[in-house]
Amino acid sequence: MNKLLRNDAETIIKYAIQAVQPDKAVRQTLQDYRPGKGRTILVAIGKAAWQMTKAAVDILGQVDAGIVITKYRHMKGEIPGVACYEAGHPVPDENSYAATEKALEMVKDLTADDTVIFLISGGGSALFELPLIPGEELQKITLQLLNSGANIVEINKIRKRLSGVKAGRFAQACAPAKVLSIVLSDVVGNRLDSISSGPAYPDASTCEEAKAVVEKYNIRLSEQAAALLENETPKQLDNVETHINGSVKELCVATAEAAKKLGYEPFILTDELCCEASAAGSFLASILKSHGNSDRSLAFIAGGETVVQVSGYGSGGRSQELALAAAPVIAGLSGTAVFSIDSDGTDGPTDAAGGYVDSETMEAFKEKELNLYSMLKENDSYHALEAVGGLIMTGPTGTNVNDVAVALLKK
Repeated sequence: MNKLLRNDAETIIKYAIQAVQPDKAVRQTLQDYRPGKGRTILVAIGKAAWQMTKAAVDILGQVDAGIVITKYRHMKGEIPGVACYEAGHPVPDENSYAATEKALEMVKDLTADDTVIFLISGGGSALFELPLIPGEELQKITLQLLNSGANIVEINKIRKRLSGVKAGRFAQACAPAKVLSIVLSDVVGNRLDSISSGPAYPDASTCEEAKAVVEKYNIRLSEQAAALLENETPKQLDNVETHINGSVKELCVATAEAAKKLGYEPFILTDELCCEASAAGSFLASILKSHGNSDRSLAFIAGGETVVQVSGYGSGGRSQELALAAAPVIAGLSGTAVFSIDSDGTDGPTDAAGGYVDSETMEAFKEKELNLYSMLKENDSYHALEAVGGLIMTGPTGTNVNDVAVALLKK
C-alpha cells in the first residue's frame, strides 16, 4: 500500500466530513425562529437525526416535546427534553415501527397554534415507518428492492405506497399544526419527495410509475401490497415549510478544497453519479490511466449514489464495491489511488465507511492468493478490502449527504 496516498485519502475524508456536518445549517435555519402561542414539538429522523437535534436544541434552548429516531450506534448521548430511539436500517424493524408510533402520538391533537420542527436526513425511509402491510412482509419487500439494483428514487416509489407516514402522510398527521421541515439531502438531485420517502412533502410519483418499478425488477408482492400500489399518494400539503440545508454538492466542494490544500488540482466531475458501483470504479480508474503522464498531481471527484445489483452472498456496500472494481485498472500505475465513502460512515450493512485501493492493491491480492474478481462477483468487497488493508473506517459521522468517490494521481 502507498502510505503517502493513503494518508492523503484519510486527510481528505476527515476534512470533507467535518465540512458537511449539519450543525451550522440547522442553526442558520432556526436562528430567526420564534415560538408562537402554541407548543413546539421536535421530531428528527435519519442517520444524522441526533446531530441535527443537538444543534436545534442548543439554539432553541428547549422544546415542549421531542423525539429522535436514528440508526443503531448513531446516538451520542442524551439531549434534554428529547426521547432518543435507535432502530433498523437499511431494513426497518420492530423498533422502527414502535418509535414511529411514539412520534405519531406526540403530534396527535395539535392545534393551528402549534409547530412541529421536523428534522430529516437520509435513512429515514427505514427508521421512520408505519407499515400498511405486516411488518415482516415489508422487510422482505425492502430486501428485494435493495438487492435488485433499483436506485433510491425507484425504491421509494414502492415504499411510499406501503406506509402510513411516507409521501406527506406524516405532515397530514400533524395538521392543523405548522410543520417546519429542515432537510439534509442524501438523494441525487435533492428530490424532496424521495428524501426519507418524503414524509412531509407532496409525492410527485404516480401509481403507474410504482407498478413499473415492480415489473422492471420483478419484485414479488402479496395481493394486499399490490392493491396498495393502486392508492394514490397526497399531492398537496398546505401546512409545511421546507428548507434544504446540505447535499452532496457541498460534500464535493469540501473534498475539492481538501485535495487542493494537499497540492492536488481538483476536478469535480459530477455530483449526480448514479450508475452501477463497479462501473463507476472502473471509470474513475480509467481516467487515471488517461492522465498517467501528467506532470501535475490531480484529484477527480464524483459525488452521488451508485447502486449494486446483489447476485452473490458476500458482505459489502456500494462504496467498497466501487473501490474494489478500480483496483485492476490502476494496477502498477505509479502514484494512483481510488477511494470512495458513504458520508454517514456506514456503507451498506457493514461497519466500514467505504474502501481504498491503489496501484499496489492487486499485488497484495496475489501475495495473499486471493482472487479479486471472484470476490467482486460474490459482492464480497468488505472481506476483499479487509484482507489488503483497504477498508475505510470512520464510525457514524453525524451527517448524511450521499457518497463521494475520488481518484488521485500524485506526482
